Amino acid sequence: GLERGAKNQFSTFSNFITTINQKKEGIGSRNSPTQLVIPNIKNVRELPPLCLDVRQKQRISIDTLPQELKAPVPPEPSLPIRTKTVKDFQDDVEKAKSSGDWRAVHDFYSTTFDSFLEINAAFKKDTNSPFNTIEDSGINAKFVNVVYDALLNSPQDVQKSVLKGVINGLLQEWKGPRTKDDLRAYCILLQNPQFSNTSTYVIYAHLLRQIAALTEADHHFLVHWSKKISQRRFKQVVDRLLQFISLRLFPAKPEEFPPMVKCAWWIPSATKVLALFNAANSLVSPPIISYTDFYNSTLDHIDLMEEYHNWQCYANSHRFSFCQYPFIISIAAKKVIIQRDSEQQMISIARQSLVDKVSRRQKPDMNMLFLNVKVRRTHLVSDSLDELARKRADLKKKLKVTFVGEAGLDMGGLTKEWFLLLIRQIFHPDYGMFTYHKDSHCHWFSSFKCDNYSEFRLVGALMGLAVYNSITLDIRFPPCCYKKLLSPPIVPCDHNALVGIGDVTLDDLFQIMPELAHGLSELLSYEGNVEEDFYSTFQVFQEEFGVIKSYNLKPNGDKIPVTNQNRKEYVQLYVDFLLNKSIYKQFAAFYYGFHSVCASYALLLLRPEEVEILVCGSPELDMSALQRSTQYEGYQKTDPTIRYFWEVVLGFSLDLQKKLLHFATGSDRVPVGGMADLNFKISKSETSTNWLPVAHTCFNQLCLPPYKNKKELKQKLIIGISNAEGFGLE
Repeated sequence: GLERGAKNQFSTFSNFITTINQKKEGIGSRNSPTQLVIPNIKNVRELPPLCLDVRQKQRISIDTLPQELKAPVPPEPSLPIRTKTVKDFQDDVEKAKSSGDWRAVHDFYSTTFDSFLEINAAFKKDTNSPFNTIEDSGINAKFVNVVYDALLNSPQDVQKSVLKGVINGLLQEWKGPRTKDDLRAYCILLQNPQFSNTSTYVIYAHLLRQIAALTEADHHFLVHWSKKISQRRFKQVVDRLLQFISLRLFPAKPEEFPPMVKCAWWIPSATKVLALFNAANSLVSPPIISYTDFYNSTLDHIDLMEEYHNWQCYANSHRFSFCQYPFIISIAAKKVIIQRDSEQQMISIARQSLVDKVSRRQKPDMNMLFLNVKVRRTHLVSDSLDELARKRADLKKKLKVTFVGEAGLDMGGLTKEWFLLLIRQIFHPDYGMFTYHKDSHCHWFSSFKCDNYSEFRLVGALMGLAVYNSITLDIRFPPCCYKKLLSPPIVPCDHNALVGIGDVTLDDLFQIMPELAHGLSELLSYEGNVEEDFYSTFQVFQEEFGVIKSYNLKPNGDKIPVTNQNRKEYVQLYVDFLLNKSIYKQFAAFYYGFHSVCASYALLLLRPEEVEILVCGSPELDMSALQRSTQYEGYQKTDPTIRYFWEVVLGFSLDLQKKLLHFATGSDRVPVGGMADLNFKISKSETSTNWLPVAHTCFNQLCLPPYKNKKELKQKLIIGISNAEGFGLE
């Protein structure tokens, strides 16, 4: 197979080109455009701009074009007639394996891949049908899969014949727009497993370049055809593209590839083709593969802030930046960008405060560099609201919290405690701001009308401060909350513009009120007479403080019956009312609170799911991973006390494990980078074993006395983690 062969199994690319040149010179009918393929290309037109800036389009995706494209469709050239079936091909392969005579198979491969016309002749389901719609590519996927699966187990001369044929196809001189047969050939060639091998990367790069340079209308077809590829093959193509980008960035053997200056277009071309597959993936519900499968962890090791700076400063130029394609950047890398962007803003705001103070000839005070919040535990919400409202200009400074009457110094631990207690109090059902839905285990905004929505702004600001200060919160909002929070991701300049209005669906309602969503789903699929059997109108009712109030979903809705014909409209308007209109003022205040702290172009890089992870961290606790990454001070990991500790902790219930994490770190959530990012440390406490364990939450440090046995350690640890609120100084 290709991967198992010798490293130099393919002769250099120039040898392939020479062969083709000789062939073409012999024919003498047309000039040889070999410079399109030779690695040291010169005078080749650069690719057009890869995309509009992400700030203009919010998030890179392929615009959905009308189903009926008005552009004239070029006539398809007549295809050669090829009658070989899947079974015929499989029989040829079996005969070749048993006899050792691969000529028939070799002839098939060399003929089929010699041109785009031949590829269509072999793999088009019906050569007489145009297949000019986005719904059906006309590709015989089963035949393509069988041919490619057999290719890697064929002799080297067979594999080389395919690559030579691909070069022939790519060297073709194009006159006028691409035909649908050309697009079919590109779709088939992208699935070629030979492109997993670095020795084929020069050919692969030119294939990607041609696809990236297609028109938007052609991309539209490729996107819709790609979503029909099987999950396994789809993932293989995505992985192949990601590997190509990674190895071009960090080649194991740099001499394998042309110099970077001569192939700077490789990575932009591959990334744009990857964007087509990302767009295809997003068109399917549920997606073909997870959005995380598009992450390229190699990018975690490049200069991310330079990428971010290029994206911000050269948005309207043709300069490439991975930030134009945020789907490829991992959540860990995005967190780094947001953290550094936040730090730069903090430094800038603090510096400006210092300059203002000095210019007024006033003595600088270190406290002016921080957002200092001083609260009483007994008046936590009101004090916090007053402090944040009074110090709105300081929200982008580093946060420091002081509890009145307590001696604790905030090196991070008091801040975590403040967030935890405040969130716990605000989200309590008795407080009335949020409704807890037991079926979905999440909170949603109360639709009750009130005179002042400042407390919703406080919750938004709290979430913003948490992201800004890299603190995870135990908040249970449904995914559509984060979708609304990014609608739009940048606060509009027009104060009358609507904010927080998400494109919500019945699926979003299922995540909050599953029972109601199920009822609406039943209405949509009901086969009887909806008007007579349900007797509903475009009017809904809600209880507010014991009073039933009615709302029309559209003008005169109380007089419009719900029928079989308009029930889809009714369901969509009802969902929009519940998730957008009925809570608009509450959510708008929440939106402005969040963005008052987190206003940053970095938010444009995030998906709603990623915002949720940044705010809440991961609820999945892996204590074994924590054990592997823990550091020790005064102890060795083989000491009896440490062995007792991990035996006890790994045997804890999930509730006790969360309490331990909260006791030691100030939060029971796992940060974006996993347990390793906690930098958890266990230190030896040179105190009596009668003492309970002590934690320094600022440093994620647990101080453990050398308890004599496992029973004593378990008893003291449970007492300590179950009674952990408040701070003191040693």
